[in-house]
Amino acid sequence: MAHKILIVDDAAFMRMMIKDILSKNGYQVVGEAADGAQAIEKYKECAPDLVTMDITMPEMDGITALKEIKKVNPNVKVIMCSAMGQQAMVIDAIQAGARDFIVKPFQADRVLEAISKVLS
Repeated sequence: MAHKILIVDDAAFMRMMIKDILSKNGYQVVGEAADGAQAIEKYKECAPDLVTMDITMPEMDGITALKEIKKVNPNVKVIMCSAMGQQAMVIDAIQAGARDFIVKPFQADRVLEAISKVLS
C-alpha cells in the first residue's frame, strides 16, 4: 500500500512541486495545508504516515505546528522544508522532533531519499 503523505507549505507552487515528485514515485498525497494551524487539523483528519512541513509560514510556523502534532502523535514522522540560510531554524526543528530536512528549491532525488529514509 502506498504511504500517505501530508504536504504543508504556504506556497501553492511548492506544494504542487512536492506533490508531483511524490505522486510520480508511488506515494499517496492525502492532504495539503497552507499554514501550521491547517496542518494540525489536516493531520488529525488524514492520519498520514509522514508530513513534509515548511518552516516559515503565516499564522503558525512549522516548528510550532510540529510540536502541536507531536502532542497528538508522539511518533509522528515529519520532514522539515527550508530555504537556504535557515540553518538555525533547521536545528530547532530537529530538536523539536523533525526526522530530517530538505532544502528549497527541491531536488526530486533528495526529497525521495529523505522520505524513504524516514519511512523505513
